[in-house]
Amino acid sequence: MNRCLMDPAALDALRHERIDWRFRSAAPALSGLTLDEAADRRLNLFTDGFFAPFVVLDEEALEHNLRTMAAWCAARSVVLAPHGKTTMAPQLFARQIEHGAWGVTCANAGHLRIYRAFGVSRILLANQLLDRAGLRWLAAELAADSGFEFLCWVDSVRGVELMTAALEGAERPVDVLVELGADGGRTGVRDTATALAIAEAVQASPVLRLRGTGGYEGALSHDTDEAALAKISSYVDGLRELAISFADKGLLDGQIIVTAGGSAYFDQVANELTKPWPDGLDVLPVLRSGAYLTHDDGFYREISPLGDHPRIEGVESFRPALRAWAQVTSKPSGELALLTIGKRDASFDEGMPEPQLRRTPDGPAEPLEGHVVAKMNDQHAFLTLPPGSPVEVGDWIGLGLSHPCTVFDKWPLLPVTAADGETVVDYVRTWF
Repeated sequence: MNRCLMDPAALDALRHERIDWRFRSAAPALSGLTLDEAADRRLNLFTDGFFAPFVVLDEEALEHNLRTMAAWCAARSVVLAPHGKTTMAPQLFARQIEHGAWGVTCANAGHLRIYRAFGVSRILLANQLLDRAGLRWLAAELAADSGFEFLCWVDSVRGVELMTAALEGAERPVDVLVELGADGGRTGVRDTATALAIAEAVQASPVLRLRGTGGYEGALSHDTDEAALAKISSYVDGLRELAISFADKGLLDGQIIVTAGGSAYFDQVANELTKPWPDGLDVLPVLRSGAYLTHDDGFYREISPLGDHPRIEGVESFRPALRAWAQVTSKPSGELALLTIGKRDASFDEGMPEPQLRRTPDGPAEPLEGHVVAKMNDQHAFLTLPPGSPVEVGDWIGLGLSHPCTVFDKWPLLPVTAADGETVVDYVRTWF
């Protein structure tokens, strides 16, 4: 199996981009410096001029999560094609690939174009790609680079027809997976008869090739009780059975790909996809977990199999690698303070930011307990103060964040901090 690759020259060029006013939280002292030069300065978040609010990445937590997931996947005989839409950060894609990622997953043609700009050589688009312009561009990319591998989903005969028309005359076939859906889920076929009709339509297409089955289980539940886990397992077993039925009918070409696995139930997915397959079937189980990289202090902390309530034994849990910092800008009463952070800066769709640390303008960070962010406006967070709260105007508040997928899109440049949580050792560029 060939390794997934990226273009070293494109990654090097990224690191030579110069910092300026486009990156709103960057310290003015960094203006005109490249990302590499800025990292060498080892500036301090609080004393060297960074503008609040800002969101940072924890280098030690990132490395821990990368190593932990890579080792677990290897032990379970599954491969990982992490969902890059979580971060849209090619520097982080490269680190995931260095830790053994089989490929990188995207969600639409725009993502695909960005990935290819950085030379990602194996891409799984976990969606239907029906856009004519996108398909024609894809066909040109495949024709120009024999080392580029691509897969996407189909879930209707009509979709197969549209893809076939758009790809007319393509030099290389486009590999596809039939997406299995479920009641209460999102896209994907809901019954075997329709799935077989789609598979047969793909086989009849001169420009498509059927490689297996795919889907997303995370939309089916947000719980971890016995019934929820059984529902996830049943769905993934359906993916498995559908792939077997395609193989029995001679509809598959090449190694069989079966893929599922967000960051909430990848253990259940691996359990089902690594069960014995019929003799003669060459099957590659592919997970697509993306949020594991940073984990979080909310949704994934509660539901991940390597969160605060682990379902996997003998493996250290993931560590949250995202933190926001904001200042107390106002204290209208003894029960309320306002922070300089809002919906434009931090996630709020899967839980409010969690106050964890307080730092006075001149002192070290200390744990902060009993404080809650009750709500957020565009640019403010409402911090509820318990009796005796030490929080004062001008203090810095460190906040844990929930759901990393809606954090990265707000920040084109994120500082990466050392173990002290203050010294900036790198900068990560995102592309949304």
